[in-house]
Amino acid sequence: MSDLTYPGKLAIQQRVLPAYRAVFFDKLAGVCQGGLSVFAGRPGSNESIHTSDHLETAQLVQARNWNFARVNSPFYLCWQSGILQWLESWQPQALVVEANPRYLSTRRAVRWMHARGRPVLGWGLGASPLGGGLAPLRRWERLAFIKSLDGVIAYSQRGAQQYRTLGLPPQSVFWASNAAASRPAQPPPARPLQFKGKPCVLFVGRLQARKRIDNLLRACASLPVALQPRLVVVGDGPARDAFQALAQEIYPQAEFPGALHGQELKPFFAAADLFVLPGTGGLAVQEAMAHGLPVIVAEGDGTQDDLVRPKNGWLVPPGDLPALTTALQEALGDVILLRQMGAESYRLVDEEINLERMAAVFVAALRSVNFGQQW
Repeated sequence: MSDLTYPGKLAIQQRVLPAYRAVFFDKLAGVCQGGLSVFAGRPGSNESIHTSDHLETAQLVQARNWNFARVNSPFYLCWQSGILQWLESWQPQALVVEANPRYLSTRRAVRWMHARGRPVLGWGLGASPLGGGLAPLRRWERLAFIKSLDGVIAYSQRGAQQYRTLGLPPQSVFWASNAAASRPAQPPPARPLQFKGKPCVLFVGRLQARKRIDNLLRACASLPVALQPRLVVVGDGPARDAFQALAQEIYPQAEFPGALHGQELKPFFAAADLFVLPGTGGLAVQEAMAHGLPVIVAEGDGTQDDLVRPKNGWLVPPGDLPALTTALQEALGDVILLRQMGAESYRLVDEEINLERMAAVFVAALRSVNFGQQW
């Protein structure tokens, strides 16, 4: 039996199924010899989450989410109806759950699995510090829940270290970089060692206020004229009109071609010299790296630390206009360095951070976890 496959049936619980996760679950299903079933519900009406209602290889079972309070509230709780019926029907050899103690029904699933001698892995961002008056209770609740699991898979190295800091044994903590794309199928575009006219800076994503395109426009406008780039902002969303109005005022050469997907994006990545994500979120970073682009990315939940390193780009504090401006000036002022960074971006997504590598870590975690170990 290959070490690259899991021999049993696997079950994965998710509060919701983001569309970008579908490819990963189908890829993971392909290495689970008994198959994979995903249990997920719908997001709340106030959430901007693009979800998937179909999987090609894995099975998708619809949960009924009962949300108590808003998702970003410290009082938020979720109950997923039907979770035990799903487990009874699927009879998995292992279960992966979101490592979130606020999903109360998950505790029942953990107990159901353990009563049958089957392991449960948690999967989460980590255990960042908690604040507010409820912090002591929330810390206790989180620790109790995490320690009821047989192992955890973190999205990032930072998250893995946070789980170890809680007191979990290092051998029970795994790191699977939060990949959103497969290993590149083609080499990156060849780019000359001199800019052909103005350098091209690219953004791809949903145009929301939190993406901070306003700061990107201001940073470009403040650069020396010789370094001011062709700025291409690909996407659509509720803040598009406001961003375009600001661009007309302070950086009229900015281009807004609208929302593009799949093959439509390829010529934009090929023509770019630098990819910039000035705000939060942004699945297109890995796609940009697969096209051999260096990146400037705002710091966030820790997953950016694994993607963006000194050899392939710049991490800047979110909302910090001077830091963003400095990073842009450094990047556009040295084309040789920029090309070297682009080559390193490609190497990272080719060798380290891709869906294939992510699935391999899941398999390794599932094959190594020991049910009932004492933490």
